[in-house]
Amino acid sequence: MKPSRVRIAHLYPEALGTYGDGGNVDVLAARLRWRDVAAEVVTVHVGSPVPTTCDLIVIGGGEDEPQSVAAAELAASLPAALDAGAVVLAVCAGLQLLGHTYSTTSGQTVAGAGVLDLTTVAGRRRAIGEVLADPVDLELPRLTGFANHAGETRLGPAAHPLATVVSGPANHPGGKDEGAVQGKVVGTYLHGPVLARNPGLADHLLQLATGLDLEDLPDEEVEHLRQERLGHRPGPRLRWR
Repeated sequence: MKPSRVRIAHLYPEALGTYGDGGNVDVLAARLRWRDVAAEVVTVHVGSPVPTTCDLIVIGGGEDEPQSVAAAELAASLPAALDAGAVVLAVCAGLQLLGHTYSTTSGQTVAGAGVLDLTTVAGRRRAIGEVLADPVDLELPRLTGFANHAGETRLGPAAHPLATVVSGPANHPGGKDEGAVQGKVVGTYLHGPVLARNPGLADHLLQLATGLDLEDLPDEEVEHLRQERLGHRPGPRLRWR
């Protein structure tokens, strides 16, 4: 039976909305509505706790200062939302915030929410460029996205990489891991927004949130754009620099 409504929390867009990752919320809501499932988007502003009544939580990317503003509230209230069954997508700074700690470019170490077994340190160079990556444990097509981050993230044993990088920057220099998956939490460095570029990943999150086997939504335009990105081969300037 289809759920009557799926609630999507868009967390702290004024602080974690630098790279257009709010588009991921739009993609999730649209793909629900196209399947005749009502979608309710709940915008949660800085200073408010993460709601425990939402099925999906989306966290975007941001710079050091706004990222730090969101860190304490996430650490305090996100675990309760996960205990209530929420599925989480965390992009870039969102990924870093969900680990144990991350360090800023000024050298400050900030405590994260601790729901992903990873740590992030400030790198000396930014990772910028198109990424192609093959999912590790999820039966999904190859992922595409655009990376732009200065953090170097390393996974602990409880977290697994979302994907293995084929070309472009990874979680850290010299590595091949892209993103992280732990339980119902999916983190990635891929902008784009990532779900617009990878509708299969969007449907995976919706399946986790609803428990449904979702029918395919064929879309020639989306597929055309995906094939365009999958054919992109980044050169040396698009790697860590």
